[in-house]
Amino acid sequence: MKAKETAVILIEFQNEFCKPNGKLYELVKAELLRQNTVANAVRLAAEARVKGCLIVHCPFVFDGQWMDKHSVSGILQKIKEAGSFRRGTWGAQLIEELRPLRGDVLLHGKRALSGFSNTELKDVLKERGIRNVACAGLLSNVCVEATARAAYDRGYQVVVVKDATAAATRLHQDYFERETAPVLGAGLTVEEFLRALE
Repeated sequence: MKAKETAVILIEFQNEFCKPNGKLYELVKAELLRQNTVANAVRLAAEARVKGCLIVHCPFVFDGQWMDKHSVSGILQKIKEAGSFRRGTWGAQLIEELRPLRGDVLLHGKRALSGFSNTELKDVLKERGIRNVACAGLLSNVCVEATARAAYDRGYQVVVVKDATAAATRLHQDYFERETAPVLGAGLTVEEFLRALE
């Protein structure tokens, strides 16, 4: 896998999920710690960047007007009710450890599950000549899966960097790693992914 043709998409590494005062931290705390998700993602971003991969940050920001115009249920409804990911709040900010660096891309407009929805991701990947997409982040079986599926449907070679993801429960994480990631391409550890880059 050529690094120059590979984008690492970091999905929702935001305070709301990743920090103890975040509104959704308790939901994912056990899996974040068991998986060592944040530290693994930091290593993934740093070493993939050095090898020449494009690093793409994909935060979710609550958009009340958009939600009012669309049929919102399930996890998006819960986010709305909890008041999570509100624009301009600490909870919506990317975590300090994974703030964008020069050369990285910060997407805007993610209001739904897939990183391709309402963002400039499709154009960014096309303009940069990207052929491979590696997904990491939260939640494994929700936004990571939705983004990986959308990339797969667009013809990209897809990798899920499984130890840089986290679900709400180990049951969900194990199922995602065992059943979903292989269907979309591959489920690799950070170490395996970095070794696969040329």
